[in-house]
Amino acid sequence: MSEFLRFLENEVQIFALTFMAVVYLIRLRWILKFTAAKERTPSRGDETAGIMYSYMTLAMPWSMESTSKRWIKYAEFVIFHIGIAVTITATFIIPYAPALINSPITVMVIQAVIAAAFIVGVMRLFRRFARPEMRVISSIDDYFSLFLLDFYLLSAFFGVPNNNEWALIAFFGLTTFFLIYVPFSKISHYLYFPFTRYYIGKHLGHRGVYPKKLYKQHKI
Repeated sequence: MSEFLRFLENEVQIFALTFMAVVYLIRLRWILKFTAAKERTPSRGDETAGIMYSYMTLAMPWSMESTSKRWIKYAEFVIFHIGIAVTITATFIIPYAPALINSPITVMVIQAVIAAAFIVGVMRLFRRFARPEMRVISSIDDYFSLFLLDFYLLSAFFGVPNNNEWALIAFFGLTTFFLIYVPFSKISHYLYFPFTRYYIGKHLGHRGVYPKKLYKQHKI
């Protein structure tokens, strides 16, 4: 390992992580200034149960029409995000616990997950360009972020074996860029997830809409 790669994997990553954490803390401080509005209507349900149900909808695709009727899209969502999570985990394993990926089989499994996520990412990018309804709601940041994520996954695929310095430089160079860029892009939507699901669950739980109940249809 060259001194430059060692510096890129350690000091540079620590600086970038610290920068992202500081930006996120500033954002969280701003978000926490807003509290959920107090309901003025009579309670017809359980707010706590509604909040818990709201958080669980991500793991219950059958509870939402958009995913219950499009299981392939949900599968794509899961594969893509698992691939991103594995890639992020690799940025910590390679410099600090490389022994965890010394096995060729382990490397192949990780590469397979990343490759699947990359294919899904390319499909998503293609749909944004090909479908008129997607182009209408897409911004430059949408295209750029998705393209960059695909390129990042590709760099991770070649960097995970941890035996090619140029591949590792590309991988950790993109990691550095992402850590600084993400807080200002749409990729940071995950930061708002806990808050939006809380507000939705509280509101719909109060009204008795969440948790959803299955009603049997009776013939008249």
